[in-house]
Amino acid sequence: MKSKSGSMSRRGFLGAAAVSGAMVNTSMAAAQGKAAELVIHTDRGKETISRHLYGHFSEHLGRCIYGGYWVGEDSRIPNVRGIRTDIVDALKKIRIPNLRWPGGCFADYYHWKDGVGPKSERPEMLNLWWGEVLENNHFGTHEFMDLCEQLETEPYVAGNVGSGTVREMQQWVEYLTASKGPMADWRRSNGRAQPWRVQYWGVGNENWGCGGRMRPEVYADLYRQYSNYVRDFGDNKMYRIAGGANRGNYTWTEVMMREAKRFMQGLSVHYYTSNRHPKLGLQGSATHFKEDEWMFFLKAACAIDELMKSHSEIMDDFDPEKQVGMVLDEWGSWYAAEPGTNPRFLYQQNSLRDALIAGIHLNIFNGHCERLKMANIAQTINVLQAMILTDNEKMLLTPSYHVFDMYQDHQDATLLPVDLDCGEYTYGKDALPALNASASRSKSGKILLTLCHLDPNRSCTIQCRVQGAGSHNVAGRILTADTMTAHNTFDRPNAVEPRDFTGVTIANGGLTVEAPPMSVIALTIG
Repeated sequence: MKSKSGSMSRRGFLGAAAVSGAMVNTSMAAAQGKAAELVIHTDRGKETISRHLYGHFSEHLGRCIYGGYWVGEDSRIPNVRGIRTDIVDALKKIRIPNLRWPGGCFADYYHWKDGVGPKSERPEMLNLWWGEVLENNHFGTHEFMDLCEQLETEPYVAGNVGSGTVREMQQWVEYLTASKGPMADWRRSNGRAQPWRVQYWGVGNENWGCGGRMRPEVYADLYRQYSNYVRDFGDNKMYRIAGGANRGNYTWTEVMMREAKRFMQGLSVHYYTSNRHPKLGLQGSATHFKEDEWMFFLKAACAIDELMKSHSEIMDDFDPEKQVGMVLDEWGSWYAAEPGTNPRFLYQQNSLRDALIAGIHLNIFNGHCERLKMANIAQTINVLQAMILTDNEKMLLTPSYHVFDMYQDHQDATLLPVDLDCGEYTYGKDALPALNASASRSKSGKILLTLCHLDPNRSCTIQCRVQGAGSHNVAGRILTADTMTAHNTFDRPNAVEPRDFTGVTIANGGLTVEAPPMSVIALTIG
């Protein structure tokens, strides 16, 4: 079996030209002024876009948990059992399908027994990974499961391999999901009579780095051991997720598939859209940038397509029937922290550029839905590419949140193949297809077409043919702004938000779409 670990990793993938699940051709429509052409094949859909591709990730990091979700029962901010009400309401609106917790790097430092029982008796801990702050452990297992129930979402628990033990993880599984035994009795004494349903379980996190600095062969053996004790209790069936590769570490994927495939249901991979200087660390501002950085980060976002293709090829070699799902459980934009904030809290603003980054990723994820079974944006509140930012009682929704709102009807819909012939967006020597698209059909029969127009300078006309469908009723929304750096602030929380889109007309059995520069568009057809 041919190894892909050498040539592919050396080749790199930030220069990849393929940018979506659509078939993209930039040759025919490259002439200046010619309309792009898009065909939606409604008669060829067969794969389902799992709702779990629209998942989220929340770590004990900065103000994601404490000061984000968790304000405590005595807070003046409206809450239910300490969990902030307005955040729950906002996330329920976009139907988040799952939530990964407690990390991240924090997961392999977290000992779950410190976070159960009376809050007054829970020991403090020092968060060594993220700012060396003291945490009181008031947000633990019961609080997380309460949060998931309030959100009506599925929990995804990341267990501790790096500094934990097999017994510790086994007992956590038993505490959560068993109906009898000492751990179930302890759970009952702490106020929860019935076991919870926990399907998704991560066996460690980034075990090549903060989760233990292991070689893949070492982790593969540990995974086999640990996964044996992540057991099914009653009718709770575990979906065991092995810690996977960082970006283009194809050797890690190859070793894990060779040594542990039959013991896993999912294999993770992590990829951040970032600009990391080898000596200075993360570079670039979330809101102060020019077109060179606009191009750089959009190009890095588009590169996820080639990355996923390459990891999928390796997984296909060992698993042609696609029994093991790819799980991209950390992704998103990562810039330097906002000036004046703790750099280890990873607090960053969120601009129109991040909306395009989110839209590009989600379109690409849809196209890989045959292998990709879950994805989790990092992180939900106040950290990295957040959905929500808070400042005490104030709360705002970011442009990325609005993209998830516009895309939500892709969840559990049937992927419809798309052929896209478009021109290029160029800056200097760099070029990308100007458009990025995905389409799906819901169980009700409605078609959702989502489009990202990457060019910040020029509008684009798109001639769209919905092949295999009759007459059309179309409703649309658009997210755009006058500047690349536009973002929402607590003084102007609605500066960047969706509005009704009127730039689409129906004629001769097709659609003509007038896409403004740097825009995300969602069209519901049918």
